[in-house]
Amino acid sequence: MIRRFVALLIFSCSLFAQQTSQPSLTIYNQDFAVVREQFPLDLKSGENQVNVNDITMHLEPDSVILRDPGGKHSLQVLEQNYRADPVSQSSLLALYEGRTIDFEAPDHSIIKGKVVRSGFVRADFFNVNNGYQQYPAQEEPIIEVNGQLRFGLPGTPIFPDLTAETILKPRLEWLLATDKPGKFPAEFSYITGGFTWQADYNVIAPEKGDLVDIIGWVTMDNRSGKTFENARIKLMAGDVNKLRQQAGIGGVARATAQALEVNGAPPVSEKAFDEYHLYTLERSTTLRDRESKQVEFIRAVGVTAKQLYIYDGLKLEANRYYGWNFDNIRNDHSYGTESNPKVWVMREFRNSEANHLGMPLPKGRLRFYRRNDDGQVEFTGENTIEHTPKDETVRVYTGNAFDLVGERRRTDYTVDTSRRTANESFEIKIRNHKKEPVEVRVVEHLYRALNWDINSSSTQYNKIDSHTIEFPVTVAPDSEQVITYAAHYTW
Repeated sequence: MIRRFVALLIFSCSLFAQQTSQPSLTIYNQDFAVVREQFPLDLKSGENQVNVNDITMHLEPDSVILRDPGGKHSLQVLEQNYRADPVSQSSLLALYEGRTIDFEAPDHSIIKGKVVRSGFVRADFFNVNNGYQQYPAQEEPIIEVNGQLRFGLPGTPIFPDLTAETILKPRLEWLLATDKPGKFPAEFSYITGGFTWQADYNVIAPEKGDLVDIIGWVTMDNRSGKTFENARIKLMAGDVNKLRQQAGIGGVARATAQALEVNGAPPVSEKAFDEYHLYTLERSTTLRDRESKQVEFIRAVGVTAKQLYIYDGLKLEANRYYGWNFDNIRNDHSYGTESNPKVWVMREFRNSEANHLGMPLPKGRLRFYRRNDDGQVEFTGENTIEHTPKDETVRVYTGNAFDLVGERRRTDYTVDTSRRTANESFEIKIRNHKKEPVEVRVVEHLYRALNWDINSSSTQYNKIDSHTIEFPVTVAPDSEQVITYAAHYTW
C-alpha cells in the first residue's frame, strides 16, 4: 500500500508537448471529446510532484485517468490541482494591487501609477453546455496617479516580472505516488469540452429522373485551446447521455460516427460500438486549435431517391385549438375547414446496400441539388435527418411545389348527439400546371372521433394509421384531379 512507504522523496518535473506517441481523439457530436495521450514519466519511489501543461482549456478534471499501460508500476494520484486561469493583463494587475508600476502612455512616456483596484473578477463557474468557459463581467480598474484616482488605465501596464502565482497555459499539478522508480510512458486520458463534429450530405439529382449521387462530409471543430499534431481521430455518433452541470465540470460519455465505402480504401471506416456507431478516420491528421476540418466519408453513385408530392390540406392553428378534446372538436362546426393550398416536395431513399448505401447515417443536414439543362447544379432545398440505421428509409421535406396547387373543401357535416354519430364529407382538388403527369399522395386526418368508417370514396385509399388515410392519385399535365369522400364517426 502507498501509505506504508518509508521513503518520502519529492521529485519535481514538468511535462510539456513532447509525446512519445501520437495523440488519439474520440469526438462526440454532443460538444465534447475524449483525449488519450502518452508521455514519459521518470519517477522516484515515494511521492513525486508532476506538472502537466499541455492540456486543453476545457478539461474536466474529475474525468482524468492516469495509468501505466504496461501494468509494471502502481500509480496513485494523491492530489490533483487544475489551474485553468492563464495569465492575462487583468489577472496580472490583480496580483499587483496595492503596488506601484509603470504605464506606457500613448505618447510613449512613462507614467507611474498605483493599482488601487485591478477590475479583475476571477471565473468561478463553467458553462459546459457548449464546451466553452465563460467569465463574469470585469470591473473597471482604478489607478492612483500623482495622488489622484482615475478610472481606467493611464496606459499599457509594464509589469516587472511574472509572479509565482501566474501560469501561461492551463495546467494540472499532480502529487503522484509509485511503488518503484523507473522511466515509462504513462497513459493519460480525459474528457474535454471545446470539440464538436457534424455530418453534412450533398444530394445531386440529374435533370430528369430519381438516380442521385450522395456525397457526405464530416466537419470537426476544435475550440479546445490545444492543437493535436498527427492525431488518430474517431467520431462517435448516437444519443449518449451526458450530464449538463451548472457549476463545475465532470462526467463520462460516449457517441458515434460513420462512413461509406468508395473506390479504393475508404477514408472513414465504421463499426457498431455499444449502442452507438464509431467512425475512424483512416489517415492521421493535425487538428489545430480554432480550426474546422472536413473529411469526405460518403460518395455513393446511382442512389434511387424518389421525389414525392404530398398534399396535406388540413390547416390548423395550433394555439387556437390547444387542449381541445373530441367533444370540443365535434361541437365546433368550423373545426378542420381551413385549407392549405401548398403541395409538399419530399425526397425518399432507402439506406440499403442494394441502393448503394447501407451504412448507419449520423444525423446531419441534407442539401439537395438538381442539374440544369446547361449541366450546372442548382440548389433546391435542405433539411436534416436523425441518426438513421442501415436498411431504414429516409424521407425529408425539401420545399413546396410551384406548379401544383391543392384545394380542400368540406361539403357536408352533421352531428347526432343522441345516437352518438357524426358524418362529414370533403371535396379535394389537385391542379397540375406542369407539362408532365405527377403522382400526388393526398393525406387526410380523421379527427372527429376514435371510431370511424369511410362510407364512400371516389378514389381508393390506404390506411396509414388509426387516424390517417392517404389517396394516391396521378394528375395529368395541365389538368385537375378531384377526390371526394364521406366519413362516418361513432363514439
